[in-house]
Amino acid sequence: GETQYNREKLLQQGVDTLLSETGVQQAEAAGQYLKDISFTKVFVSNLQRATAEIILRNNTHCSGMEMVLEPLLRERGFGVAEGRHKEYLKNMANAAGQSCRDYTPPGGETLDQVKLRFKKFLKALFKQMLDEHLSSGLAASSGASASGDVAQGTAAVASNTPPRCSADGLQGVLVHTLVVSHGAYIRVAIWHLVEDLNCALPAGAKMQQVFSPCPNTGISRFILTLSESESGPVLSAARCVFTNRKDHLENLADGE
Repeated sequence: GETQYNREKLLQQGVDTLLSETGVQQAEAAGQYLKDISFTKVFVSNLQRATAEIILRNNTHCSGMEMVLEPLLRERGFGVAEGRHKEYLKNMANAAGQSCRDYTPPGGETLDQVKLRFKKFLKALFKQMLDEHLSSGLAASSGASASGDVAQGTAAVASNTPPRCSADGLQGVLVHTLVVSHGAYIRVAIWHLVEDLNCALPAGAKMQQVFSPCPNTGISRFILTLSESESGPVLSAARCVFTNRKDHLENLADGE
């Protein structure tokens, strides 16, 4: 959800700031949207605890569920630009002749370093899912819903799109994992799932939307099918149900 740093367009990674009033409303709305989904596990960036607590408090099945605070889910580090206005980073990137998204300020994390953190998280997640939920030799799917905290984002819906609901894509899925992280991190994670792991996209999906910045408490869902091998868990298939959905924010004055 939105923090005061978000509202003032300041870069944050190692700063655990409180949710703004709008941020609390966004987290409440996300919790209501996801209230009927019974999550098996909840993994949270240790700087997103407040958002996750509100989401779980609204959940019909998971109120009081213990969260796993995971440092691997923390926001991308911005080095010397940490705590500065986003225009500061943009000006540094322009001076270096790079796009703001691809530029790494001194002392900051590269996109590859963020991706490596996400790959480590996926490896641990896959192993845990197999160890806790699967019998030897069986395969199952895990639905993952991710909430992010970047203030800007768009979502386009074609006029012939069927009605959308919070349970889209979850029919027949055995394990439901909620992952709560941050905007820049989520963007790198989605890029890895789609580009590196060949995740199938929804029919008619536009790449501009798939890779667009995640709005505060925007929700993305991926169905991951795992199987067991001698070397450990193997990702058999990956499918994106949607990215950056913000239907739950439509009635909030500052939802955009």
